Amino acid sequence: MRGLSLGRETERTRMELLPATAPPISKKKQGFRSLKLVNADMDQLLSDQPVGVDYGTLHNGLRYYVRCNSKPRMRSALALAVKAGSVLEEEDERGVAHIVEHLAFSATRRYTNHDIIKFLESIGAEFGACQNAVTSADDTVYELLVPVDKPELLSQAISVLADFSSEIRVSKDDLEKERGAVMEEYRGSRNATGRLQDAHWMLMMEGSKYAERLPIGLEKVIRTVSAETVRRFYKKWYHLCNMAVIAVGDFADTQGVVELIKTHFGQKIPDPDPPLIPTLQVPSHDEPRFSCFVESEAAGSAVMISYKMPVDVLKTVKDYRNLLAESMFLYALNQRFFKIARRNDPPYFSCSAAADVLVRPLKANIMSSSCKRKGTIEALESMLIEVARVRLHGFSEREISVVRSLLMSEIESAYLERDQIQSTSLRDEYLQHFLHNEPVVGIEYEAQLQKTLLPHITTSEVSKCSEKLRTSCSCVIKTIEPQPFAVLDDLKNVVKKVNLLEEEGRISSWDDEHVPEEIVTIKPNMGHIVKELEYSNIGATELILSNGMRVCYKRTDFLDDQVIFTGYSYGGLSELPESEYFSCSMGPTIAGEIGVFGYRPSVLMDMLAGKRAEVGTKIGAYMRTFYGDCSPSDLETALQLVYQLFVTNLTPGEEDVKIVMQMAEEAVSAQDRDPYAAFTNRVKELNYGNSYFFRPIRKSDLQKVDPRKACEFFSNCFKDPSTFTVVIVGNIDPTIAMPLILQYLGGIPKPPEPIMHFNRDELKGLPFTFPTAIHREVVRSPMVEAQCLVQICFPVELKNGTMQVEEIHFVGFLSKLLETKIMQVLRFKHGQIYSVGVSVFLGGNKPSRIGDIRGDISINFSCDPEISFKLVDLALDEMLRLQEEGPSEPDVSTMLEIEQRARENGLQENYYWLDRILHSYQSRIYSGDVGTSFEIQDEGRLKVRSSLTPSSAQLALKRILPFPCKNKYTVVILMPKASPFKLLKSVFQSARTNYGREAKILAGVAGLAVLAFSLWRHSQNNSRHLLSRAAN
Repeated sequence: MRGLSLGRETERTRMELLPATAPPISKKKQGFRSLKLVNADMDQLLSDQPVGVDYGTLHNGLRYYVRCNSKPRMRSALALAVKAGSVLEEEDERGVAHIVEHLAFSATRRYTNHDIIKFLESIGAEFGACQNAVTSADDTVYELLVPVDKPELLSQAISVLADFSSEIRVSKDDLEKERGAVMEEYRGSRNATGRLQDAHWMLMMEGSKYAERLPIGLEKVIRTVSAETVRRFYKKWYHLCNMAVIAVGDFADTQGVVELIKTHFGQKIPDPDPPLIPTLQVPSHDEPRFSCFVESEAAGSAVMISYKMPVDVLKTVKDYRNLLAESMFLYALNQRFFKIARRNDPPYFSCSAAADVLVRPLKANIMSSSCKRKGTIEALESMLIEVARVRLHGFSEREISVVRSLLMSEIESAYLERDQIQSTSLRDEYLQHFLHNEPVVGIEYEAQLQKTLLPHITTSEVSKCSEKLRTSCSCVIKTIEPQPFAVLDDLKNVVKKVNLLEEEGRISSWDDEHVPEEIVTIKPNMGHIVKELEYSNIGATELILSNGMRVCYKRTDFLDDQVIFTGYSYGGLSELPESEYFSCSMGPTIAGEIGVFGYRPSVLMDMLAGKRAEVGTKIGAYMRTFYGDCSPSDLETALQLVYQLFVTNLTPGEEDVKIVMQMAEEAVSAQDRDPYAAFTNRVKELNYGNSYFFRPIRKSDLQKVDPRKACEFFSNCFKDPSTFTVVIVGNIDPTIAMPLILQYLGGIPKPPEPIMHFNRDELKGLPFTFPTAIHREVVRSPMVEAQCLVQICFPVELKNGTMQVEEIHFVGFLSKLLETKIMQVLRFKHGQIYSVGVSVFLGGNKPSRIGDIRGDISINFSCDPEISFKLVDLALDEMLRLQEEGPSEPDVSTMLEIEQRARENGLQENYYWLDRILHSYQSRIYSGDVGTSFEIQDEGRLKVRSSLTPSSAQLALKRILPFPCKNKYTVVILMPKASPFKLLKSVFQSARTNYGREAKILAGVAGLAVLAFSLWRHSQNNSRHLLSRAAN
């Protein structure tokens, strides 16, 4: 289910649910509050039949789930789930389950040479985003998201899944064509992150077959396995009795879809005696296991403590209550970790606890932290002590009250949006029912359950969950360091020390902080509306407030429980002289540690308990912004946070600055260890010039940071409301929202003199220069294992004028065309890459209404170092061919279809409308009338669509890119500094952790390691959902 989760970090994640009609806000909230409680009989069985879905089994054993759901409209989310993963492989098959998954999209008896991908893209189902698959240890899942506005499309898509079930072609030629792509995916996993994941996986699964069956497999097998071996695995394990088809979408009815499934799957004859899927176990252990990993490419030091246990049985209401209590425990523990990390001289930068199902029989509670250099022992001791403190003293009533409010708020939000769930989310829930026997009881019943049970789960009951986190409970303790400091005896001694402290009762109780009740203690004087305009073509209303702030709001019914907003003002880091740049660029980080809303983050977290209101800030080169996401009922809280942002004067404390500088220094040190850093830095230097604005921060720069200057700059960035435009989109009732807007936005005091009041046409431009000649460079970096990254970059300049809007749309179409065609050449034809990305940067010039637009288009891929130059030339050849000959009619048709389908989906999302309105304000054609700007952009898109032909695309490629393209470009290739064979020793000595490039990334390194487990299971959440949210 989507509301109750185990081990979610303190930040509340946004659910990706979608549209429906929205009743008035007051009725929505009343609807949840009037929801009847249920008779909580603890022995009552939860239904094993999924709710709200047409569910059955064909005569040949295939199971099916079909559900009507109109979010998004005219789309269907399909899946074929197969209970066959890498754990079923024999020694000579390690990696074959994953190879089969690749071959499915390559060739079947009806499709050859990746024609499946081409067909799906031709109907708007983009490769990667709308057609994908994942292989885990236990299963393989194929997923499609396809349009269903034409009757034949759904039938064709289901027929593709039917081909996957039994018709994958495994010939020698097919395998050779796909072997390079699989090999490149394998090579991409052999960085620091991958080594961490692999080593931790084997440590956790030690003593079971799972330990030796990573889905990616072995390099030797990938390079040499025969087609016969792959075919043998496919025929042995792909049986209809171990499969399910899921179809959730905007169907007229379910019966017609069931008939399509019967048409395409019903004639398939089942194997009379398929092999049984073996039941494998991961052995438990009473003594903890210890590991000290040393990873030379690590971003920093980290600690991971894992407690393994059998997967929970979820059959009765009592089982549900137990998992609900465990969820509350992990929430409360995460709140403590968050607060500890913000104390003076904290033991770690960040720490979190999470629960996840790793493989079919095994789950784990995992605590992970990132810490300072030589700080792993201190971090480990603090983590263990906190769990022991809960066992000795329990949580406080206030802590559990906060958690109870959080969970109640989440389930309320999910209930309110029960008719607006994305089809992909429902599809995923039915997948979990099939693969993991997770009950699907419906959101209404689940909301009733939580509303009934939550108030009666006691503080003592929650605290007792700490018993599962003892070092005698199949515990694995691991430190991760760039250089060796901690040793195994250190870890063992810490465990003994904490156990002794607990036995002797020498751990003090938790000391709660004082939490103010009100965010805004004295309400500001309410502003008033100076001017009001309606823009019918947008469906939006614009207000000019008495303090000069411009507010534009659009009411939607896409999500009943969402309001989002962004406020922006021109003028940012580009205005600073070099002497102040590094200090001021640290402003957001230092301010964030102090608390930009007038309260320390640890205190604000408790103040916001039970409320869904988040506000953040960003300062860029030319613009500063604040942004937020909230429930309609919590709009007042969100706007209070914005008000506090503008009226808070920040004063840096010594300890605040100390922790930020420690994190920054760790991040800077990580650049020296990160093999990708030299590559990234050279790309910036070559393409954008050797300016202080683009070069990486050095330790010498950090020593020059003036904390007071940093905080002063940040405060000034959000001080003058008259310079800001705010766009609000979502389910807002103007009669309720308007007084709040006038109170907290209109009430922001305007300073007597303008502060950071810039004319967009007079901003200082970045020192941006693109090379005027061809540059091909190799950056060699020390690596534990060989990696190779390639970037090909072309300058783009769009002249100011009436055609500029259309040219921007052309750039969007052409970038997708280039990505598709280069993918076809480098992967589908030559089989040498896994994926390619084409990115567009158009921010080289200041956002002036009278200047040209400058930037670049870059092509990025990874590959075998030995053939990198060959692949660069193949990519350039294809681009030149497109410039000289133009794309084909099917190429253009596919681009138009993908763009149209993406727009159709976007029109049903609040974020799409927020971005569209913001872009209309920020467009170079905006001159005070956002409706006209919006309309001109729409007209520009339609003109490009109507005029896009092979010949017009060819002309655009010549006009927008250098022509011939081989005359002006840059290529930077990352290569290993030394032969990987010389570094084999360091592979075995290496530790495993994530690498990062910023202090914020560094602070989450251990948490990211936890998330890495999602590579081996279908669900990509870092929490286990208890019950499905399929609406009744």
